[in-house]
Amino acid sequence: MRILLAEDEKELSRVLSAAMQSTGYEVVPVYNGAEAVKKAEDEIFDVMVFDVMMPVMTGIEAVKEIRATGNKTYIIMLTAMSEIDDKVTGLDAGADDYITKPFSLKEVLARLRSLERRNEKYTEDTLDFGDITLKNTEQRLESYNSISLSAEETKLLNIFILNSQKKLDNKTLIEHTWGKNEKIDGEMLWIYISYLRQKLQSVNAHVSIHGNKGGPYQLINNSEEDFK
Repeated sequence: MRILLAEDEKELSRVLSAAMQSTGYEVVPVYNGAEAVKKAEDEIFDVMVFDVMMPVMTGIEAVKEIRATGNKTYIIMLTAMSEIDDKVTGLDAGADDYITKPFSLKEVLARLRSLERRNEKYTEDTLDFGDITLKNTEQRLESYNSISLSAEETKLLNIFILNSQKKLDNKTLIEHTWGKNEKIDGEMLWIYISYLRQKLQSVNAHVSIHGNKGGPYQLINNSEEDFK
């Protein structure tokens, strides 16, 4: 998994990063809420871990801003505050879970393993964007008509829809579609991008994938573009 770690205490950030990396996770550390918001806008993460009390922008403020963009990434709050009202505030802001300081590294890693198992088993069955609907279980793309997709095309379009506000590079798309162990290069990705473009056209969708060979790529709702 790829984790955004927003923690302003640099020693704690270092310890958490080392523990997560030892388990095989990729960790991107930031040290204030504003940095976290910027990273969340630009990159894909499987989970975000936010301290509540951070400079520039608090964790609560950062979570609210991230959720306002439509970002659905799972968020865990780290908080030294034990009062129920404080925990409720974090959850109401858009966090999915919280861990109260002081905590053990074993607890943090156990939460992440549980989330990883959950992510492997659960994919939102139906996703909508513009005038298209992706049915993951059926591997079907629908708009003014419908067409079947391969497993890889389904995963790829799923990533594009969930991250439609972002420009996605080759590395990100390959790792989230095929995993790190598969020998897929930019040339093969371009072939799948081309397949998806053809299928979007075949269902008469007003949605398209922008970007030249080599990336980055972005899913665009052309109906919205017409009104700009």
